[in-house]
Amino acid sequence: MAGQSTVIIGFDAISPLGRDLETQWQRALMGRSGIGQLTRFVAGNDFPVHIAGQAPDIDNLDFSFLTARHRAAWSSPVFKYGMLSVERALAESGIEISAELAPKVGVTFSSAVGGLDAVLHADRNMRDAGKLPPPYTNPNSCINMVGGKIAMQTGATGPILSTITACATGLTSMLMGDMLIKERRAEVVICGAVDFALVEPIVAGFATMNGAYSPKPGQEDDPPESASRPFSIHRRGFVISEGAGAIILANSDFANTHGLHHKIELAGWSMTSDAHHFVAPHYPTVRRCMAEAIEQAGISPADIDAVNAHAASTRAGDKVEADALCAVFADSPPPVCANKSVLGHCMGASSAIESIFSFKGMTDSLLPPTINYTPDPEISIDCVPGEHRRLEQEYILKNSFGFGGCNSCAVFRRIS
Repeated sequence: MAGQSTVIIGFDAISPLGRDLETQWQRALMGRSGIGQLTRFVAGNDFPVHIAGQAPDIDNLDFSFLTARHRAAWSSPVFKYGMLSVERALAESGIEISAELAPKVGVTFSSAVGGLDAVLHADRNMRDAGKLPPPYTNPNSCINMVGGKIAMQTGATGPILSTITACATGLTSMLMGDMLIKERRAEVVICGAVDFALVEPIVAGFATMNGAYSPKPGQEDDPPESASRPFSIHRRGFVISEGAGAIILANSDFANTHGLHHKIELAGWSMTSDAHHFVAPHYPTVRRCMAEAIEQAGISPADIDAVNAHAASTRAGDKVEADALCAVFADSPPPVCANKSVLGHCMGASSAIESIFSFKGMTDSLLPPTINYTPDPEISIDCVPGEHRRLEQEYILKNSFGFGGCNSCAVFRRIS
C-alpha cells in the first residue's frame, strides 16, 4: 500500500465554451464568455430567464457508441454528451478496458438533474395529443442510467454508483472514485457528470427561488456575457448552463505498471453536510470542508498555490465561500479562480469541468481570469480579475457546494 495514490490519467469536457477541450481552455484564458441568449426553447417576454450557457451541438459527430436508432431512443442530451466526454477521456488516457480489466473498472459518472426533459416531453404529449409515453421515457429519466449507459459503452463491470450531490456532483464522483481505489475495489474509475437543465419548468423554478440571474431594473439589455459575476459587488445570481466533464482516475501503481501518463494526483478531500438550510450555505461546515481537505492532503494551507472556487455568483454563497477562505488561510488566501464567470453554472457538471480547468492550469502554469468583476468591499480575495496570470501550481484547492448542504472539497497535486 505504501506509495500508492489516486492519479488522473485522462479527462475531457464539453461546455458553453466549446466542444473540444483545448478550444474551451484557450477561451477561458482569454476571458471569453460562453453565455448568450437562451434558445433551447421559446422564452416569451413574460418568461423570467432569457440568457443561458448552452453547449454546442454535437449531432454532426460520428457516435460509435450510439447508433442513429438509439439516439432517438435515448433522447435526453445527457446521454450523448456524457458518453462522448467519456469516450474522449478514455482515448486520452490510453487505457483499453479488456475483459480481464473490466471487473476492476468502476463507474461513478452521474448527473444532478438527469433526463427529466424526456418525462416532461412525454407528459406534454399525453396531455396535448393523448399519446402514451415511448418505452424509453422512464429509462431516460433514471439518473443512474447515465452511469449505466457509460458502463455498457465501455464494458466496465466493476462497482457502479450514482453520486448525486446537486451542484457538487462532478467533484463528488471523483471523491467516491478515490474511495473505491483506496479500498481496492477498483484500479480505474470513470468519473464526472453531465447536466442539461435548460428545460422550461426547471429554468423557471430556479428563477422563482431567486437563484437564477435577474437583471437589475433598467439593465435588461446588458450583454449576456456580463451576467455571471462571481465575487463582484453587483452579482445577481447564477446563469444556468449545461455541459459534461469526464475524468479517469487510476491507482498510481496500476498507472505506472501500464505506462499510463499522469501529471495530477488527488491528494486529499473532504465532504461535509451543512444540516442547516435547503439552499443557503453554512459558513462553519463550508470552512471545515476546506480545512479537512487540506489536512488530509498532509499539507498546510500555506502550501496551496491557488483555489478553484465554487463561486456561483449568488449574494449569499459567494460571501460565505470568501469568508471561509479567509478563515482557512488566515486572511491571506492564495489567488482564487471563478470559472463560472465564463461558463455559467453547469449544475452537477460544473465541478467536473472546473476541476478539468484546474488540471489544465496546473500543467500549463496558468490561472484563467475571473471576468465581470467589480470589487465587493465585504470580500477580500484576489480573484484574478481581468487577465490570466502565470503561476506555478503544485497544490490546488477545489471547492464545490450543492443544494441540500452538500459540500465537497479536494486538493489536487501536480506530480513533478
